[in-house]
Amino acid sequence: MNWQETLAQLEQGTLRAAYQDEQGEWHANTQVKQAILEVFKAGENVAFENQYHGFVDKHNLPTQSYTPQDGVRMVPGGSSVRAGAHVASGVIIMPPAYINIGAFVDSGTMVDSHALVGSCAQIGKNVHLSAAVQIGGVLEPIGASPVIIEDNAFLSAGVVVVEGRVVKKGAVLAPGVSLSASMPVYDCVHEYQLERGAPIPENAVVVQGTRPITSGWAKEQGLQMACALIVKYRDEKSDAALELESLLR
Repeated sequence: MNWQETLAQLEQGTLRAAYQDEQGEWHANTQVKQAILEVFKAGENVAFENQYHGFVDKHNLPTQSYTPQDGVRMVPGGSSVRAGAHVASGVIIMPPAYINIGAFVDSGTMVDSHALVGSCAQIGKNVHLSAAVQIGGVLEPIGASPVIIEDNAFLSAGVVVVEGRVVKKGAVLAPGVSLSASMPVYDCVHEYQLERGAPIPENAVVVQGTRPITSGWAKEQGLQMACALIVKYRDEKSDAALELESLLR
């Protein structure tokens, strides 16, 4: 497959940078990620004219444009969807937002202002990425799984998810939650600590927390480190609090 076919299939959604196995676990599609790297190698820096005057990028990675027939609502004001990203019908993109190569954004999802969907990130159906949400990109190493946000998840303002973390269906991340591969997560409902880098469970409601440092000078100073806390699981009340968002679509 040449790079033109790779980009076309990524944009159509028939080719994806990650896949889910029968057990529901996600894995990087290394062949696709390698093909994306080949796209960059094949590209040459050029100056873009017309509406992109003053910008320089690889000649084979122009930004995408949409028509009403595509079913994508991209509001004017500085948003960009790079070549090789799939944006399904029914997605709303508020300005300014950016969706990078290899990303997959499924139907009914809202990408709000100042949100980033990084390279190869996989975003499910009816997800809300609130203002200033940062979904990290993972191109290299090619075996590293990208960030996955499953269907019906709600990421509040300023949430950061990086380093291949998986957020399962229906989970809610409160404002300012930061999840990396090493960020510890404690389930206060079931009273246990998730394994390092484990997926955020379905319907979990997660807030940013802290934990005490237990040794050395830092302990003597009463210092604490960041963590994430599952404080509840979604119920009728929490679902009602999220319904207002659907009225904006």
